[in-house]
Amino acid sequence: MIKGLIFNIQRYSLHDGPGIRTTVFLKGCPLDCWWCQNPESISPDPDIMRQPDRCLGCRSCVEACPEGAVRVGETGPVLDRSLCVRCLQCARACPAEALEAVGKEYTVEELFQEAMKDRFIFDNSGGGITFSGGEPLMQPDFLERALKAFQKEAVHTVIDTSGYAPWPIIEQMAALADMFLYDLKLINDLESRRYTGISSRLALDNLQCLVGHGAPVRVRMPVIPGINDHHSNIDAVAETLIECGLEELELIPYHNYGTAKYARLDLEYLPGTIEAPTAEKLGQVKTRLETRGIKILSEDD
Repeated sequence: MIKGLIFNIQRYSLHDGPGIRTTVFLKGCPLDCWWCQNPESISPDPDIMRQPDRCLGCRSCVEACPEGAVRVGETGPVLDRSLCVRCLQCARACPAEALEAVGKEYTVEELFQEAMKDRFIFDNSGGGITFSGGEPLMQPDFLERALKAFQKEAVHTVIDTSGYAPWPIIEQMAALADMFLYDLKLINDLESRRYTGISSRLALDNLQCLVGHGAPVRVRMPVIPGINDHHSNIDAVAETLIECGLEELELIPYHNYGTAKYARLDLEYLPGTIEAPTAEKLGQVKTRLETRGIKILSEDD
């Protein structure tokens, strides 16, 4: 039985497609973006997130770990991730969730039953289910079966993707999903490799193929100061959209709400401190795109 690894199911989502939606976050991502706000989504395997302020000092986690990877320090649990095999025994043993498991397996039926609790909201708002991540296309078998289950019940489905998957997988999903939210980050290949760890070529080729395939696509671009808000990238984004026959783009301002997660996962936040783009900067980006023939969509459009 195929199962999907999911790290969050977020209800009442207002900006992940039309209407009021339930967003299902699947684990695993081929990118390693410097600014990622969901670092717990990157690994395709379960993770353990530390919440030291919750620690009761009971040492249940230490006793439960078969690898000796956990100890209790002055500020709470400390995890030696070089020894950890992600068996999650420590998280299961912790009564206060000072060690929290990230990633839970669902069958398609289990996910369907959970999400359909919101059917009334979908029907009355024009909403539905959005599959996000991570990168949902990294779990294609589970995603395909889930899309078919919701399609059978006429529930509107959206795939929120960065486009980094083999085209046959995307083509397969295009026959099932009602809409794609497609993230464009950096066009220049060297810049993409530096800041996301992967070439931009595949995502750009897939976008062109997806639009040519006739799938409904809404392109979105995160605006990250000092990384992708410079003129050459903005101009390249506009050129890419026009070459694909698209004329609209949604801008998503960077925020740093997820930076605390890095410490909880014992990861380094590479950018250090990046401030959210100012209204002036967003206005400049918007104006430059508009002068190149691109209409800027708001989150409510």
